[in-house]
Amino acid sequence: MGLQGTDDFPAGRNSLVDRFRQRLGEVIARSGLGRASFAAATGIERSTLSQLLSPDTDRLPRLDTLAAIAAARGVSIDWLVGLSQRQDLGGDIVETAPLEIAPTDNTPLDTRLARWHAEAAGYKIRYVPANLPDLLKTDEVIAFECRALGVGRSALELGISQDNLSYQRRPDTDMEVCASLQSVEGFARGEGIWHGLPVGARKAQLRRMIALVDELYPGFRWFLFDGLERYSAPVTIFGPRRAAVFVGQMYLVFSATEQIRALSRHFDDLIRAARVQPNAVGAHLRALLEQTDHASPTR
Repeated sequence: MGLQGTDDFPAGRNSLVDRFRQRLGEVIARSGLGRASFAAATGIERSTLSQLLSPDTDRLPRLDTLAAIAAARGVSIDWLVGLSQRQDLGGDIVETAPLEIAPTDNTPLDTRLARWHAEAAGYKIRYVPANLPDLLKTDEVIAFECRALGVGRSALELGISQDNLSYQRRPDTDMEVCASLQSVEGFARGEGIWHGLPVGARKAQLRRMIALVDELYPGFRWFLFDGLERYSAPVTIFGPRRAAVFVGQMYLVFSATEQIRALSRHFDDLIRAARVQPNAVGAHLRALLEQTDHASPTR
């Protein structure tokens, strides 16, 4: 799929929404119609179109709205939401099979992901996390995320975390993780979403990740790519069964073979571009921990 370059695919939680808004604007401009006429020609409400174009909107539209725009203007749904660079319908992997849209639990460790992991037992799991790999997180980091989302940390949350780690410790498991160098380095410095997480908690998280990447290797392999060279939305590929792309408050769940292969090719591209290989991730984390040790204790 090749989601490359920060100009084409800006980083951030709402990057797919921003890309959709931009491409919808392009489609409207090329149509030569005003907004009211475009809405009428597409079969959607004018108020809906206004909401879709509003910078205050932080969610993708419903699938039927996406399909109506794509069909009326002869472009692919994948191109509209930034999952493809091909505009023509031939590039639309969504058409090969129904696309499921699954709302999230709005918690750091989602029960659906836990179920999908269980169903993919015995297959390779390939995973681009939204921030840090879930199975490596400390209880304090999970609690910090839960508070930020306005939900309480539950026994279920902690149970999922422990189950994920126990599963990964089995001898027959195989997981590849790709994340940007910047996401890990930003965590160590307490930047972005991690602002306000005490330095002690960040150091404990780094120590836990150092211990676990050494313990779990080679069944767990973590690659770090340069976020200035590549971009990926959070995605998990559950062997040949399904792939789930996280877009904020929902997952786009793909189940057709060609869909999963396309996302796997995107993952392969991230691995090829990796600047830090799995056997060197522990050393990279140790260097970040040392830098954190020397940072101001108030940060």
